Amino acid sequence: MSKTHDADRIRAAYAAGQRLFGESYAVELMRKQEALSDLADLQFHFIGGIQSNKVKLVAGRVALVQSVDRVKLLPLIAQAAGQCGVRQPILLEVHLSPEESKGGALPGDLPALVESALSLPEIELAGLMTMPPYFDDPEQARPCFARLRGLKEELAARYALPAFHHLSMGMSHDFEVAIEEGATLVRVGTAIFGERLRQAP
Repeated sequence: MSKTHDADRIRAAYAAGQRLFGESYAVELMRKQEALSDLADLQFHFIGGIQSNKVKLVAGRVALVQSVDRVKLLPLIAQAAGQCGVRQPILLEVHLSPEESKGGALPGDLPALVESALSLPEIELAGLMTMPPYFDDPEQARPCFARLRGLKEELAARYALPAFHHLSMGMSHDFEVAIEEGATLVRVGTAIFGERLRQAP
């Protein structure tokens, strides 16, 4: 995650070989894309709650939207992606934490999300994402990671989703356990950039 870290720090990480960065604020993402437009193979993922009025700043402009958690976002994403002439890959964010502050759809809501997404040709379903609670012992997050893997497998089989292969889970302190449970994407901004700034630059 590169959110709240300025474009110069992203440029430095790029020079060291990193190509994929995660952002959580639409306006901040837009500013960084403009500042770094000379880096042709730079990719951004959007990882954060999306306000309906900010969808057009994100959809069609990032490699992956990781945080889709409600049906009403899907037609907005499809419309924005269509206007950009692209098919937008997305992950469905799943709420598997007892913490109410965590975002995501409940597991029981996933079929409706999948079915709605499948009705929109501008959207490509690429997998699931979750944000488990923070545990001092990363092993305590393992059941959450295993549960997300199980949900992915169930949905891929039920709906015959050939591209539904991503599991975004695990952060700097627990990514090794997440990888053991099948993570294909991990969010390790703190390990790369250090502690996050309090406010976006």
